[in-house]
Amino acid sequence: MLAPMTDEAAVRFLPARVVPITTATDLGSVQVLKHGNRYLLTDAFGDILSDSRGLGMYHGDTRILSCSVLRVGGGRPVLLQASVGGNYRGGIQMTNPAEDRNPDMKVHPHAQDDLVGRTLRISRERLIGGDAVQERLRIQNHAEQAAHVPIDLELGADGADIFEVRGYPRPGRGRLLPVAATDQRVTFRYDGLDGIQRLTHMAFTEPAAELGPVIEVARDGTDVGATVHLRWHLALGPGEVHELCWTTWCTDRPAPDASRDEATDGAELAALFPPVPSVSSDEGAAAYHAWERGTTTVESDHELFNLVLKRSVADLRLLVNDGPGPGQRYVAAGVPWFTTLFGRDALITALQSLSVRPQLAVETLEVLAAYQATQDDPWRDAEPGKILHELRTGEMARAGELPHTPYFGSVDSTPLWLVLLGATFDWTGDRDLVDRLWPNALAALEWIDRYGDLDGDGFVEYERRSARGLLNQGWKDSGDAIRDRHGRESVAPIALAEVQGYVFDAKRRIARLARMRGDEAMGERLDREATELAARFEAAFWMEDQRYYAMALDADKRPADAIGSNAGQCLWSGIISPERCRDVVDRLLGPAMFSGWGIRTYASDQVGYNPIGYHTGTVWPHDTSLIAAGFKRYGYDDASNRLVGPMMEAAQRFTDYRLPELFCGFDKAEALVPVPYPVACSPQAWAAGSSFLFLETMLGLRAHADRGELELLHPNLPDWLRSVRVNDLRVGEASVDLLFHRWRGTTSAEVLRKVGDIAVTIRL
Repeated sequence: MLAPMTDEAAVRFLPARVVPITTATDLGSVQVLKHGNRYLLTDAFGDILSDSRGLGMYHGDTRILSCSVLRVGGGRPVLLQASVGGNYRGGIQMTNPAEDRNPDMKVHPHAQDDLVGRTLRISRERLIGGDAVQERLRIQNHAEQAAHVPIDLELGADGADIFEVRGYPRPGRGRLLPVAATDQRVTFRYDGLDGIQRLTHMAFTEPAAELGPVIEVARDGTDVGATVHLRWHLALGPGEVHELCWTTWCTDRPAPDASRDEATDGAELAALFPPVPSVSSDEGAAAYHAWERGTTTVESDHELFNLVLKRSVADLRLLVNDGPGPGQRYVAAGVPWFTTLFGRDALITALQSLSVRPQLAVETLEVLAAYQATQDDPWRDAEPGKILHELRTGEMARAGELPHTPYFGSVDSTPLWLVLLGATFDWTGDRDLVDRLWPNALAALEWIDRYGDLDGDGFVEYERRSARGLLNQGWKDSGDAIRDRHGRESVAPIALAEVQGYVFDAKRRIARLARMRGDEAMGERLDREATELAARFEAAFWMEDQRYYAMALDADKRPADAIGSNAGQCLWSGIISPERCRDVVDRLLGPAMFSGWGIRTYASDQVGYNPIGYHTGTVWPHDTSLIAAGFKRYGYDDASNRLVGPMMEAAQRFTDYRLPELFCGFDKAEALVPVPYPVACSPQAWAAGSSFLFLETMLGLRAHADRGELELLHPNLPDWLRSVRVNDLRVGEASVDLLFHRWRGTTSAEVLRKVGDIAVTIRL
């Protein structure tokens, strides 16, 4: 670890200007690395261009590095291969182009022959630790003569809030201070409107030969931004290798007085150039090893299916964030836009993953309970008992420009929290957890009945109260998501179909927990309320002429009668009448809803359909996974498998076998590979969790930990999957190893090993 800088004479202060924020338009070729609350998004070359559409190095909600461009020999190297490796580390292999494309590339004065192209091996190895990011540039000369190779690195930091990067307008922002630099250290500073100065530090293992600012000039002649340029001169003999490393990290402090912009006293220099933190691959390796050991393992005879599952396990670990409270951790919703705590996303991900990692559900329940609302706060769309929608800690939230401290504009997080509590007890049998969180459960039930039902009609509705809140507050939260059959957008208050299903399921599950705790009266009341809700739902949401359920009811209780995927999630919750489930299944598997890859959010044969619309025709893996589970719940095993196979095939067509947040809804007959959505989060939590719910659905896993039983409800492997082995499946304190085998259209199940007191019941 290097000591802090104390040599005042070595410090230069380079000018900085405000750089216009460029919003994201395409994330299709982004390289993603993440560990803890730090994440890095670069292009395939490892660069962050100044117009990089949201690329950068981030810490939480702040972009701490907005430009990082490497040039070797005066030009961009030729890309050979890029790999994210183990999520927290990645490597990029490159070489040099032909010399005529690199006028700056000169041979060593003593060399007899010109340097030819593709004679340099250029590798960029990046490693993210808990405190910093380290990059190692390694260059080897494979020519038969010596070469002089200039290395240029252009750097910039804008201190932008993630909402700025996403394109949210701001009336003003803080100020970038002059960049403090030496030939071996660079510190960028940004004074935010929240009174916090954010500093990005970079330290290099050897001094640069040249250092200076690069001013970008707009067409009208005005300065639009400044970056820092560093150059090293390498002299490489034949076969010689040279390494240059740099470390990037951030600190913050209360913004000092403006008069100290270029102060160089010892205390200020220590703050500008603190000791360099160490970065070790051991930290990430240990974290992933522990994660894998604590997760049920699955092996099948289908190697590509195994790769999808392996990627999903790694992605959930990649998305783990620390905090915000001491000892807390949670799975963030998705990189890059939602790398924070989201109530709905965290809850659904935990529900999807219960069979393979129940600890995730426990952590999710506890962290969300810690932030459960206790006051009525219109600015944050909060009422007592409500579970949060989104928590942000960046400048815009801290400065009061956004209500996300946290923001509670989700109508479904609260019932989903109750659903997860009940489901977690099924898998863990943890009575202490239920007792500990029971006050939170009672508060959530009170919110549903008192605040969630805005007009007393027995349905839970939403209507935003915050001027900066969401118009639509279900999972389809874009402004045009909820429509009628004529394409008209619905007006709030809106009662979503799937939310009524969540409430139905929540009351059923909490009724059971109440009885377990000895409160029979409460159990009877909640069961009665659930039954009454189901009857009201059938009367109000069923559309006889469509033989389907409306997406929602609008402010005038008119059905939002466009055909959407909402009813499929109602199958998952169990609120749909058994007499009408066949109609729903058939409609969802029809050509207007089923693209051949997955279920569209919005039917393709109606006004308003757009296969590239965020919630008006795209396919979301998590939505399809819940619908497949709904099919299974109502006994449509083969229909469920019709959804699993194409979605697993889609995963194999995306980079690294990773399901993205969503993809376009083009029909499979027209698009032979799934078409990426241009700004989808990838990795994304409930997309990763979909793989596990598909698996649980196929195998029919039903846990009853309180009575020491694992039920296998008519397991049914699809025809492309002949065998699946599940190791260390935990139910309460016990665990089992299971083998499923498909033969002549029938799936058998065998118990290979049992640890603890557990009975396995197979219902074929």
